[in-house]
Amino acid sequence: MPLDIFISFCMNVINVDLDILGGTPVFCGTRVPVKNLFDYLETGETLDEFLSDFESVKRFQAIQVLQMSGKLVTKSISI
Repeated sequence: MPLDIFISFCMNVINVDLDILGGTPVFCGTRVPVKNLFDYLETGETLDEFLSDFESVKRFQAIQVLQMSGKLVTKSISI
């Protein structure tokens, strides 16, 4: 994935703003840290449980973060 597409993805799904939780990456349009999704999954909770607890996060946002994370870990994109 080219860098410009990666940046566009981040801008539409993840927001980093010093005025929102001191710059912690959050899902766009929310104050929910992206890290919360990974914390839920690490403790064995499901995506549906996460989405139920954080209703402001859209399913497509969570799925896109997980897909991008998988690509970053497997180095299938160049940034």
